[in-house]
Amino acid sequence: MERGKLELIVGIFVLVGVICLGYLAIKLGKLELVGGDYYELQAEFSSTSGLKNGASVEIAGVEVGRVKKIGLNEDRAEVVLAIQDGIPVFDDAIASIKTRGIIGEKFMELSPGGAGERLKTGGTIVDTESGIDLEQVISQFIHGNVE
Repeated sequence: MERGKLELIVGIFVLVGVICLGYLAIKLGKLELVGGDYYELQAEFSSTSGLKNGASVEIAGVEVGRVKKIGLNEDRAEVVLAIQDGIPVFDDAIASIKTRGIIGEKFMELSPGGAGERLKTGGTIVDTESGIDLEQVISQFIHGNVE
């Protein structure tokens, strides 16, 4: 009888531990189990060098979404952004690829605009700015191609 109680208590303890680990993995990995309250926008760039799926999307330094997918559309990079519902982005918005610090991670910065119409799911941000490729800048400097 005592052994059965002990095994039950240990089993419950292990189950609670596994549930806690799963919760932490989802929260720290910033995964979504359910679709979440997001809408998708697209933007095309000449280069997305260093930008990765899951990179943050920020407005004024506040995270408002994530980069959902990066693909190729003919000769341009197409980026799909998942933006939180309730965050308005207008058709005159500007999407820029930025770097945290000198050699930090890349993220997407949005200037949401405000003079045009609000973009809906599947809308496209027309004005984009690709990030600075640090290797290319250093190469130009070393080889004397700086203008």
